[in-house]
Parts: sequence; structure tokens; C-alpha cells
Amino acid sequence: MRGLYSSKTKIRHEIFTEIARMAYEDGDCSRLDELPYKIVPGEIASYRESIFLERAVVGERLRVAMGLSLRKISEHSLISEGVENSLVEEKYYEPPLINIIKFACHACPENRVIVTEGCQGCLEHPCVEVCPKKAVHMEGGRSYIDESSCIKCGKCVEACPYNAIIKQERPCTKACGMNAIGSDEYGRAEIDQEKCVSCGQCLVSCPFSAIVDKGQIFQTIMAIKSETPVYAILAPAIAGQFQDMKNTKIRGAFQALGFTDVREVAIGADLCTVEEAKDFLEEVPEKLPFMATSCCPSWSMMAKKLFPEQAKCISMALTPMVLTARLIKQKEPDCKIVFVGPCAAKKLEASRKSIRSYVDFVLTFEEVAGMFDAKGVDWKDIPEGEPLFRASADGRGFAVSGGVAQAVVHAVKRIDPEREVKVVNAEGLQNCKKMLQMAKAGKYNGYLLEGMACPGGCVAGAGTLQVVKKAAAALEKMKGEASFTESSDSKYQSRLESLEKFDVE
Repeated sequence: MRGLYSSKTKIRHEIFTEIARMAYEDGDCSRLDELPYKIVPGEIASYRESIFLERAVVGERLRVAMGLSLRKISEHSLISEGVENSLVEEKYYEPPLINIIKFACHACPENRVIVTEGCQGCLEHPCVEVCPKKAVHMEGGRSYIDESSCIKCGKCVEACPYNAIIKQERPCTKACGMNAIGSDEYGRAEIDQEKCVSCGQCLVSCPFSAIVDKGQIFQTIMAIKSETPVYAILAPAIAGQFQDMKNTKIRGAFQALGFTDVREVAIGADLCTVEEAKDFLEEVPEKLPFMATSCCPSWSMMAKKLFPEQAKCISMALTPMVLTARLIKQKEPDCKIVFVGPCAAKKLEASRKSIRSYVDFVLTFEEVAGMFDAKGVDWKDIPEGEPLFRASADGRGFAVSGGVAQAVVHAVKRIDPEREVKVVNAEGLQNCKKMLQMAKAGKYNGYLLEGMACPGGCVAGAGTLQVVKKAAAALEKMKGEASFTESSDSKYQSRLESLEKFDVE
């Protein structure tokens, strides 16, 4: 759960911090094998049934934080085995990006309806009466459900006046909008990688911290320590993610980590807005029945996997991340670019061959928090400096559900004030699927569709640190601090055409 500092959050943070500290200090990756004993000290387990199991889970988490794959449970190997293959700066993720540490999985029931201690054995027993399969009966003075007959319809759950019957779903499966999580032969969760779009919602939802995604903290820091300029491009969802964070301190804080400078991805969002507005005016409805926004990679991947016929309706505009990276590399082609944001799927987007030349590394806010601790950076101690001011309020608004569509509508109106733009947006992949089903049926012809994989938008991404409502409120404040409102007023508009043709390879 985002914003809740739990034992799960604590261990994840310690792993990211230790990887970052190892990179900042001497880069000696042989220390990986020792780190589980530092992160989980002593002889008594604190979170699981065995301290050996705790250390084994930490060991796998250290590997994926280095960008390495999980080890086979049935074979002996060191935590550091193969690490030399992950120290190459150009190394990108070996699939899969998101996976499950099997021995950390609790093998939760996939879907069941159970009677709790709250059952009063009432005279009416409506649960028995409403069951269409006669799977509920009274036994020993209380309700009993025959699981072999139960179809999990939930009618008994709704009928119980004491809320004594509950429907249990595996948290990761419930969070997955792609129905990509099932069970292996031992009842442990298993991801169907053909269906997965790497949104990371399962990762956030697993209370046993069994689901992991690969990282590039170590590689990023090694690039920072080189002679190459390294720029951090910051997603607008950064608003409110770090305590004591002010706009006037962001640049100084990231420079304290060793970055050459920072840029707002909202600058690229402004350019993406203008491009999508032009495309909408030119193509809808003459060439396309509707147009869908392109900036959320999980939403885009879902649409292409499940609705291939409608995939052509997704905007071909480059994403804000790529546009921002191109702006920088157009002037400094030899620099390195690190996207810092809330999103696990951006790691996958950046690994595509067409984008590798522009975005070198991707880090989440959670991973960067480990870098701040490893480096001993306290936001309170960062002096006031030049604020970020080159992006519009609309560009910053990309981080919340509805924000992308709103920005595009404003840009369309600037070009053609008389044009009516009907908009529908969805958040969460289940709702996104329903929206596209409606569009496929012709219900949204002429519309602009916005899809966001994470409920609430990017402020609810898998790599965020704050409660979603708090992050959204901080974003509104940051939007209010923008020096201009609409994307159409971006001074970088004139460079759009050259950016589309730009190629550093």
C-alpha cells in the first residue's frame, strides 16, 4: 500500500539503499553475498518463519535490484553470480521485468467465499436461501459453504446481515487488470508474461513482498561517477514524493546525488500535447474513428495486445519521456539520461530498441529514495536554488487521471476554437478494457480517449512513495507554481519537427 511505511517498505528501502551505497563507495559487487546479513542481522526472524528464509528473499531482491534474474531454487549459486554481465552501462533488462520469488509467495487462495467467526447462526439464514447452487447449509449451528459447489457469485456475501461471509481474492490477482496471474502446481502465484504489461500493480498489492521488478540503481551511479554528463529527467508525479521537497530544492537535491542537472518531463508532455492535438484534428473522424492517448506504456501495451484492430487509433506521438530525452541529447548526444518517475512499465518502454538511444536508465522514486539515504542527502539541508519553470501547468497535469485529455483539449481549442472535443477517460486496466470495448462497438466515435493503467494516474504508480490523495494534492500545488498554463505556449514547440527526425544512432 502506497504511503504506508511497513516492514515490506522498510526492507525494500534498505535493499535499494545498500545497492546505492555499494555503488557510491567502491562498486565492489562481491559484497552482494554479504548484504543479506547486514539487512537481516541476528539469529531470530522478524517477519517470516525462519531467518534463513528472510535472508534468502533479501538475496533475490538484491539480485533483481542489480538487474539480474532470479536464481533457480533447485540449484546452488551465489547471489552475485552473473553480476559482471549486469555492470555494462548498455545492459537492458532480460525479460521478464516483473517476476515472483516463489519461496516468498504465500500461495494465497485464488478466489474463495468463506464463513467467518462473525456468523450468528441466525434463524433466517438468508445465505442458505439465496445460494443458486445450494452450496450453503447450516452445520453445527452456523453456516457452512461447500467449496466444491460454490461458484463464488457473492450472493451470500451480500445477503448476510452480519457481514460474516467474505469473498477472498488473491491480492495480486485482484490488482491485475490483465488477468495475467494464475497459480503453479504448488498453488503459488505465477505470471503469464504473454499477458503482463508490467504496470506493477501486483507488486504493490502483494503483502508478502514476493513480487519484484528489476532495477538499474547500480548502473546509474556508476555512470554518474564517470566523466559522462548524466541528466535526471523528472516525471511530474514527483510532486510531494519526498518530505521537505520544494520546487526550489529539486535541482540541488539531485545534483547532490551527482547528476549534472535536471529537467522536467512535463516539458516533453507539453510537446506531446501539441502533437496529439494536431493528430486529433487531422485524423478524427476522417481517418480514425477515435484517438487514444499514448503516454502510459501499460495502457498502450494492453490495447495492442487485446484490441489489435483498434491499436491504430492510439496516438503515434512520442511519449513525454522520450521527447524530453531527445531535447537534451539533441544538444549533448554523448550524455546519459535517467528517467526518474513512478512507473515500472517505463523501464520496459526504455528498453525498446527504438528508445535505447535516448533514455539510458529508468529509476522509480522508491529507488531514488535509497540513493538519497546512501549518499546522506537530507532535503532539509539543500539550499534554495533555481526552481523548475519551463513546463506548463497542463504538462504537469499529465500525472493524474484526466490530465492528459484536458491538456490536449486545451491545445485543440487553441488551434480550432470551434471544434468540440468529446472526452472519456479510464483509470485502472480493467476500466480501460471496458472503455476500449465500448469504443470498438462504436460508442465513442469522434472521441478522445485517455487511458491510465494505475488507478488515479501516475501519482498511483508502483514506484511512488506517498498516499495517492496526498500526491495528487501536491501536484495541484506544483501546477499552480507553473509559469504558464497551457502546453501551446511552450517555447520548445518550434523544435518538435526536428525532434521527430532526430536520431543519435
